[in-house]
Amino acid sequence: MSPHQPHRAVLPKRIILMRHGECQGNLDGAAYTTTPDYRIPLTDHGLAQARLAGARLRDVVSNSASSSAGGGCPNSWRVYFYVSPYERTRSTLREVGRSFSKKRVIGVREECRIREQDFGNFQVEERMKIIKQHRERFGRFFYRFPEGESAADVFDRVSSFLESLWRDIDMNRLHRDPSEELNLIIVSHGLTSRVFLMKWFKWTVEQFEQLNNLENCEFRVMQLGDGGEYSLAVHHTEEELREWGLSPDMIADQKWRAGANKGDWNEKCPWYLDAFFDQLADSDDNDEDDTCDKTNHKKIQIPN
Repeated sequence: MSPHQPHRAVLPKRIILMRHGECQGNLDGAAYTTTPDYRIPLTDHGLAQARLAGARLRDVVSNSASSSAGGGCPNSWRVYFYVSPYERTRSTLREVGRSFSKKRVIGVREECRIREQDFGNFQVEERMKIIKQHRERFGRFFYRFPEGESAADVFDRVSSFLESLWRDIDMNRLHRDPSEELNLIIVSHGLTSRVFLMKWFKWTVEQFEQLNNLENCEFRVMQLGDGGEYSLAVHHTEEELREWGLSPDMIADQKWRAGANKGDWNEKCPWYLDAFFDQLADSDDNDEDDTCDKTNHKKIQIPN
């Protein structure tokens, strides 16, 4: 590229959010009383889930690359991984990696900002049950665990991660060959993934509260539409979106994004405006005696 030629960022074809496989803590909450959360390992079933998920992920990125290239260039895809530093996410990534060769993997980055919500050091099982009951009454997003975090705290650090992610994309740190499809795969946790989607799609707190958690090794595919906007509706069905807790308005917005041009504004999206007001008039009522001279843009006084 010429030094005088303007830089142009190449967007990833997909950003895929994946939850870790089944871990010991998913089976027995008492595991957190003796083992730090970040050291909780996967179960044998969780390892098998991760291997299967790796094959499914490869199918998603490779089949689409082949079809989008008209069958002529099936090798034009690469993946870049972000992974939470927890043992269960790193083990999940290790098993997922069995489905990819070194040729396909551009790199991996451990990213602390996409770690699990902090629940507060060692956990006393009976006390944690009571705390989670309090969370249900208080609200999942704003409830802060004693010595831990709220989902709102997770939102702040995920927002910081997204800023870094966009900077990496804009500076082409992850993707050197624009002829290849880049797929970002983020191996993280259930709540963190939901918060990521909330931040990306500008969902409200009320909408977040209605979302269902990802199952172990389940993933969400944000795929680039023809116009340059990311959408869950490109890869996933409307039925899947409903099962995940998206409202009809949220699903309609995802469908709109699938064909929208980058930078477009969805005027029909209610949580961008209408949800915050009881009623707004379509236009201003001109009750003033002043009017604007549209010819010279000078304000003139209308005589009584």
